[in-house]
Amino acid sequence: MDYQNLNQYYGAYGETKEYEPLNRYTAKTFGWMFAGLLVTFLVAMTSYITGLVWYVFAVPYAVLVLGIAEVAVVLFMSAQIHKVSVGTARVLFLTYSVLNGIVFSAYFLIYALPSMVFIFGATALFFGIMAAIGYTTRADLSNLRNFLMGGLVFLLVFWIAAMFINLERFEMIACTVGIFIFLVFTAYDTQKIRACHQAYAQNPQMAKKASIFSALQLYLDFINLFIYLLRVLGRRK
Repeated sequence: MDYQNLNQYYGAYGETKEYEPLNRYTAKTFGWMFAGLLVTFLVAMTSYITGLVWYVFAVPYAVLVLGIAEVAVVLFMSAQIHKVSVGTARVLFLTYSVLNGIVFSAYFLIYALPSMVFIFGATALFFGIMAAIGYTTRADLSNLRNFLMGGLVFLLVFWIAAMFINLERFEMIACTVGIFIFLVFTAYDTQKIRACHQAYAQNPQMAKKASIFSALQLYLDFINLFIYLLRVLGRRK
C-alpha cells in the first residue's frame, strides 16, 4: 500500500464525519498486531515443545520455502489490499503470523528461554515508547521514509553478502543499525495509522483493511526489533 501521498487526502476528508474515533481505530490496529504476535508465539512454542521444529528444519530447503511463502503473503497483501475483502486481509495476516511462528521456533533451539523472555520484555518497552512518540508527536515523520528505506536496503545487502562472505566481525554494527532502524520504523508506522484513518474516513471497509495492513507493519517492526536485540543481548545455549 502506498502511504507516501496520503496527505493529499486530508483536505478532502478532513471535514467529514469519522466512521469511528481515531483512538478506537488505533486500538483495534494494535489489537490485531498483538493477536499476530500471540499466534506466532503459540505456534513457535508448540513447535518447540512437541519437537516438530526438528522435523520441519530437517526437510531440505525448508527455511527457504518458508521464507519465500512469507514474502509472497506480504507482497500479495500489499498489491491486492484494495481488492481483497476485510476477511481475506485478516486471514492473510494470520497466515503470515503462523508461517513466521514456524520459522521463529528455531530461536528456541539457539537461545536460552530466560534470555528470550528478558529480550521480549525489553522489546515491548522500547516498542511502546516509540509507538507513543509516533502517536503523539506533531512532527511529520513521513520525511524519514527515504532514510528508513535506505536503512532497509543496507541491512538486506549486508545479510545477503554475509551468506557468501565472512562478515562476522561487522555483525554487531549491522545489528545496532537494525535496532535503530526498527525503533524509528515503529514511530513512523504508528503515525501512519492516523494518516489511514483520515484518508479513508468515508470508506469504512478500506479503513479496516488499512488497519490490518498497518498491524502487519507494526508486527514486522516488533519482530525485527526483537531479533536484532536478541542477536546483541541474547544468551545462547
